[in-house]
Amino acid sequence: MARSLDGLVLAPVADQAPGQVGARTRFTYHERQGEIWAEYAGGDVVRGRLVGTREGDRLDFRYVQLTRDGTTSSGHCVSAVVELPDGRVRLEETWEWESRQGNGTSVVEQVTAHEH
Repeated sequence: MARSLDGLVLAPVADQAPGQVGARTRFTYHERQGEIWAEYAGGDVVRGRLVGTREGDRLDFRYVQLTRDGTTSSGHCVSAVVELPDGRVRLEETWEWESRQGNGTSVVEQVTAHEH
């Protein structure tokens, strides 16, 4: 199993559609006894939260977010936790909006201190 996500900051490796998470978005993860949660913001996202569970290297969580245009959205995501050769963590995500149409995949990776 890859190491704990607690305290790690992750960022998308590519922009998603406008009004969604993008390369400037930062996720700060927390983990304790199979529970995971995170706060995120940046780019078009003013404020976002996610909460869910971790079993082994699989995350299952719901997310909600507020974007700069004042809209709110929510969805569900399942992620695989992968440890990169350089020791950083990558999440390979499959997500689906629940409050509107749309789904897809994305990748977020741990950022180093100077990339925050």
